[in-house]
Amino acid sequence: MKTTFEKPGNFLYPVPAVMVSCRDAEGKPNIFTVAWAGTVCSDPPMLSISVRKSRYSHDLIQKTGIFVVNLTTEKLVKAADFCGVRSGREVDKFRECGLTPGKGQALDCPTIEESPVSLECRVKQILELGSHDLFLAEVVCVQAEDRLLDEKGRFHMEDAKLAAYSHGTYYGLGTALGTFGFSVKKTGKKQRGRQHRHRKS
Repeated sequence: MKTTFEKPGNFLYPVPAVMVSCRDAEGKPNIFTVAWAGTVCSDPPMLSISVRKSRYSHDLIQKTGIFVVNLTTEKLVKAADFCGVRSGREVDKFRECGLTPGKGQALDCPTIEESPVSLECRVKQILELGSHDLFLAEVVCVQAEDRLLDEKGRFHMEDAKLAAYSHGTYYGLGTALGTFGFSVKKTGKKQRGRQHRHRKS
């Protein structure tokens, strides 16, 4: 049995609690936390972030047209929470959180050095939705820690120990339950069985 709420709300959980870095026109960096972020297109690679109009970083991104999405790890959860409840109008979040502003490779926008993956984004469109504006942006560069790449150049996101956000609480991603396509992947046992039946026929 399920309960129906009288007023619909945003219950799409869990979501990534990413740390978005940006800057003002003079180059001063800032960080804010975004829980409403997602992938919207693969070719060209695009993502979206949803930002309240009242937030300090909203105007920064609107004016510069650039930002960086930095993935949050279990170690960065406290900093991510701080950056979500404090305003860049009042504090230097890089300094307060002990974080290091990195250099963008494709865009003149700061990254967060402590984040394992940073996605440099250029705004393509802004949709006014109501309480939030949706920034649709193209990913123009991806920076990832060397430790996440093996000797064959394969990317191992599971080694980053990423965190997620669900209904007011932060969680580590925990145990892997399967890889994409595992539900239809043919197992060695089934394959051997088919080969055996083929020989008998």
